[in-house]
Amino acid sequence: MANNQSVRRHLDAFTRGRIIGKLEEGRSVTSVAAEFGIAHSIVSRLWRQFQTTGTAIRGFSSGRPRGTTPADDRYIVLQARRNRGQTAGEIARHTTQATGRPISRLTVARNLHGGGLFARRPVRCVPLTPAHRRRRSLWCREHRNWRDNEWGRVLFTDESRFSLSSDSHRILIWRERESRNHPSNIIERDRYGGHGVLVWGGIMLGSRTDLHIFDAGSVNGTRYCNEILLPYVRLFRGAMGLQFLFMDDNAPCHRTVAAEQLLESRRLAARTLPPVAIRELRLALQDEWAAMPQELIDTLKTL
Repeated sequence: MANNQSVRRHLDAFTRGRIIGKLEEGRSVTSVAAEFGIAHSIVSRLWRQFQTTGTAIRGFSSGRPRGTTPADDRYIVLQARRNRGQTAGEIARHTTQATGRPISRLTVARNLHGGGLFARRPVRCVPLTPAHRRRRSLWCREHRNWRDNEWGRVLFTDESRFSLSSDSHRILIWRERESRNHPSNIIERDRYGGHGVLVWGGIMLGSRTDLHIFDAGSVNGTRYCNEILLPYVRLFRGAMGLQFLFMDDNAPCHRTVAAEQLLESRRLAARTLPPVAIRELRLALQDEWAAMPQELIDTLKTL
């Protein structure tokens, strides 16, 4: 105990500042204590002192009173949690108006850090309705026991737009650590403005498609069929056979009648090299008929 007190007395202001800086970066008390070779209790006490008083310096005071009260600190944290997109300056102005005392942006930031809130870029995603979430959860539960050979027949695809200008607009939110994907910390977005490039790609276990870059203009059902389904998806389907599973989303161009009909076309369209002459078509039809299961033939006879 005597050793700990001795070390604590000899921690100069610069060392105390370094310790607080590392703790504000998210380091644990244990790791900081080990790095500086001091007791865990000393670092913990120093951290509590900083969170309570706003300073880690002992035995010296500039004479300036503390800018906020504990009630002010709670109010600042509450404001940040109610509207996570506010800047420290905005929260400082609101708190100053509410308390009648001038409170700086740095004081707000320090109090938010003490309350476990840090400025981070938000996650952006396409909005999902409760029905979307239920269907995705159901699909995952139904396929949770699939093996590699089954997942190897699934092609996951999606489009993405890349813009010359960022869509973040340098927006930051106040959030706790390890809460990046919490719904309250996600900004939903399904529209991307400005000039950019739209691309399409697909991945599957051990393979991937080429990256397709769309020319200028909107992508409708016809373009989706001609530029994606026929040149890319048909080849994968032909190679994998009828057990091939194609995954896309509900973008309007994916759900057109033309796209649905093309995806639901018969086994003949799944051939890697579709027939181009009448004789080849006849042979292909005979092959398909010979490969048809007897159970299906019996069912057709009863119709």
